[in-house]
Amino acid sequence: MPRTTTDQPTGALPDPRTGKAGPGGAIVPVLAFAGITVAVMQTLLVPVIKDLPELLHTAPANATWVMTATLLAGAISTPIMGRLGDLFGKRRMLLASLAVMVIGSLICGFTDDLVIMIVGRALQGFAMGAIPLGIGIMRDELPRERLGSAMGLMSSSIGVGGGLALPGAALVAQNADWHALFFCAAGLGVLSMLLTVRFVPESSLRATGRFDWLGAIGLSAGLVALLLPITKGSDWGWGSATTLGLFGLAVVILLLWGLMELRSSAPLVDLRTTARREVLLTNLASIMVGVAFYAISLVLPQLLQLPKATGYGLGQSMVVAGLCVAPLGLAMMLTAPVYARISARRGPKVSLMIGMLVIGVGYGAGLGLMSAAWQTVVISVVVGAGIGLAYSSLPALIIGAVDPSETGAANGLNTLMRSIGTSVSSAVIGMVLAHTSVVSGGVAVPTLHGFRISFAIATGAVVIGLALAVFLPSQRPAKSAAAVGAATALAADAGSEAGSGSGSGSGLGSDERVRPRTLVAGSGGFRGRVLDADGTPVARANVTLIDGGGRQAGLTTSDEDGRYALLPPAGGHYVLAGTATGYAPHARPAVYPGDGVPVEADLVLTESAPSPERTAAVPSV
Repeated sequence: MPRTTTDQPTGALPDPRTGKAGPGGAIVPVLAFAGITVAVMQTLLVPVIKDLPELLHTAPANATWVMTATLLAGAISTPIMGRLGDLFGKRRMLLASLAVMVIGSLICGFTDDLVIMIVGRALQGFAMGAIPLGIGIMRDELPRERLGSAMGLMSSSIGVGGGLALPGAALVAQNADWHALFFCAAGLGVLSMLLTVRFVPESSLRATGRFDWLGAIGLSAGLVALLLPITKGSDWGWGSATTLGLFGLAVVILLLWGLMELRSSAPLVDLRTTARREVLLTNLASIMVGVAFYAISLVLPQLLQLPKATGYGLGQSMVVAGLCVAPLGLAMMLTAPVYARISARRGPKVSLMIGMLVIGVGYGAGLGLMSAAWQTVVISVVVGAGIGLAYSSLPALIIGAVDPSETGAANGLNTLMRSIGTSVSSAVIGMVLAHTSVVSGGVAVPTLHGFRISFAIATGAVVIGLALAVFLPSQRPAKSAAAVGAATALAADAGSEAGSGSGSGSGLGSDERVRPRTLVAGSGGFRGRVLDADGTPVARANVTLIDGGGRQAGLTTSDEDGRYALLPPAGGHYVLAGTATGYAPHARPAVYPGDGVPVEADLVLTESAPSPERTAAVPSV
């Protein structure tokens, strides 16, 4: 029996035409709910952050570790869990992330000790790896026509969860013991796990290779050394030996880690892929979007809750302040279908640029709209809509530039870039507000001037992000549409040949590249090898199964011997398409009768000259 790179899901297989898995076809809402749940952890304690020193019986500088621990754990977990999902199953790792979050929430719910609270909060932050895992599952399970809006919703869940958590957490904190926040978080996590088990199938796509434990340790150490001085620099002093020493240590560790990853046969992060123009520029733009996203979350709640006696504060309660900022998350959620339409016509690059422009308009208007609560709602809606468009575009740009087997790890790294952006935003804007504050009643109070500088910084980040997006290569939707049409035509040709009684065969001769012959054999799925013209196995090639309607019905990668296996959802006429880096894509029709015997189908790829544009258009069907 040939070795395969697929595992069949324990539940019902999804219908490739509808994207449904099990009753109700709830893959998208369930994964989006999981994303929102883990995003809630980032803003769960914002309503009580000023009271944490008293609640935990510690100094203010120590209390900030409760927030920093969640940030660090989330940054570390996103690329690691993405890679683990690629290797061992994305749903399995998603459930593991949610389980760790539930355990962390329960630990926090039963303690007032600072150290134990920090441990629990770190476990809560570890769940951030669910975001790239959810995007990867959608890539593997959903048909092309649903993928754009679904990924947009999943990507935006970070902002949706953060925005919706503010009023909810404020309401709980005002009317119950603050530990109830953690029990609510644990309940959300358990519910998300149950829904995932019930409605989300395990992805059939697996990456080959092993997990790079040494690379994971090196990346974790480098990220801790980098993010610690960013988040704690204002407390330690930006020129202190500790801050500068950690920055220097981060540079050394990350450089050594990079050299190690380049020499590894199975790296945690494929740095050669990351260095591609489309991936590198997308990740840099992600940092700028992260800076812009977090700025509004830092400024508006403080502006709304400052007393009117300051002359610019709006004097609102904690709950009202949260409700005024909540439209940020709602606008992000509602822009997912808008993004899908723009991207389908113009490509994700254009939708990213439009999103950046909308964010800039929102922050620009915000420089003068700070005198009433309704004005903050307007700012939240406009900025939220822009961030929703931008966030929705990022995973599509990444997915369009990497192999399907690397989706989880690549999106994990991209999510990490956004986290670095929010960390930089928190540090820089926190420093600005601290240096522009005035003392009122013995307490340092942020000034209107400081708020406006913060908005100006966010606007500057948007401008940089927009400039980076301009240099992204255009992804022409027409190419994808043409690929769909070509695949459909091949499938139709296969059907007509089968009806006319054409011959069959399991090999692939040179004449078949001109006029592919239909494969007729038993069921049990398609299996075979991906070879080059000399008969050498092609490892890590993408093999896509396309049904008669031009929709993706299966996806896998070849192993080190070039072998692959795919199980169609039903009998019928299909097209098998193979692509690999350095080779021209090749497709052939095949028939799956469904009578218990495997269909042998080898794919022969011919080498192609390097091209700046990716040629793997068929697998994106």
